[in-house]
Amino acid sequence: MIFTDVVIVGGGPAGSTAAWKLKEAGRDVLILDKADFPRLKLCAGWITLRTLKRLEISETAYPHGIVKFRTLYFHIHGLPFPVPTRQFSIRRTEFDHWLLNRAEVPVQQHVAQRIERQGEGFVIDGKFRCNWLVGAGGTGCPVYRTFFREICPREGEKQIVSMELEFQVAMSTTHCHLWFFQHGLPGYAWYVPKKGGWLNIGIGGKQTSMVKKGADIREHWRRFVGFLLKKKLLASPPPTPGACSYYLRQNGPVQDGCAIIVGDAAGLATLDMGEGIGPAIESGLLAADAILHNTTASFDSIPHYSLSGILFPWKH
Repeated sequence: MIFTDVVIVGGGPAGSTAAWKLKEAGRDVLILDKADFPRLKLCAGWITLRTLKRLEISETAYPHGIVKFRTLYFHIHGLPFPVPTRQFSIRRTEFDHWLLNRAEVPVQQHVAQRIERQGEGFVIDGKFRCNWLVGAGGTGCPVYRTFFREICPREGEKQIVSMELEFQVAMSTTHCHLWFFQHGLPGYAWYVPKKGGWLNIGIGGKQTSMVKKGADIREHWRRFVGFLLKKKLLASPPPTPGACSYYLRQNGPVQDGCAIIVGDAAGLATLDMGEGIGPAIESGLLAADAILHNTTASFDSIPHYSLSGILFPWKH
C-alpha cells in the first residue's frame, strides 16, 4: 500500500492547483486521475485576469496558446452589446497538462472506486492511504459521492447541461460571441476562438427549465448550428459535439473532517455565466491553505458571479 500525506482525486485545475501549493510548502502529495494527461477536455476555455493572478503567471509567460479578448460581444434576445474587457481563452488539453506538470507531484492513473475512512485518515481501493483527501474529480467525483452526497445534496435547479465542440476551422472572425436566451434557451451559447485556428462552440442551460418547456438540449444544438451557418460564422456543419453536466454555485459544507471537495465536485460555477475554471483554481488554493494550517476550508471569498470581473477586470 502506498502512503502519502495528501491524496488528491482528480488532476484538473482544482486538483493540480491544490497540489502545486501543497508541494511548495513541502507536503507529500499524490494525484490520482482516471485519465492519462494530456487528455481531451471540452471546455470554452475562458479564463480571467483574476485567474492568471491567482496562478502567479502573466499571459505572456504562459507557454501555450492563449488569445486575449479586449471586447466580448454579448447578444441578448438578438440585440448586440460589445463589452470592453480583458479576458483570455486557452485550450484545456494544454492548460490542464501545464498545471499538472507545474505541480511536480507524482500522478497515478487510477479510477478511485471504494474510499474508506480509517481513523482520521483514508484508504482508497486498498491501495492508497492518506491523512488528507481532496476530491477534485468533477461532478461525478467519488469523494463527493462517498462523503458529501448526504450532507451536501446538490440543488437540482442549478444543474446545467451543455453540448460543445472544439475543432480546427477556418474562422470568419476572431471575435468572441455570447448569445443569451436565444431560441428560448435557458442559458447561453458561445463562439470562442483559440490559438492555432481552434474554435470552441457550445450551448448550456438549466436542465429543469428545459424539461418544463418540453425542450431538449440536442434540439437547441441543432438550432444553434443552423444559426452559425446562416450567419456564416461556420462554413460547413461541424463534427458531432460532446455533452456534460455540472452545477452552478451550491450551498453547503465543502469539508468533512480531513476530506475536502473542490471545483466542480463542490459545485462552484458562477451563477450568471457558469464560469468554472477560475472558481476551481481558487478552491484548490483555499483547500491547500486549510490543509497547511489545519483550519476549516471556506470558499466564501470566491466570487459568485462573473459579470463584475468582465466589466472591471483590473479590480480583481
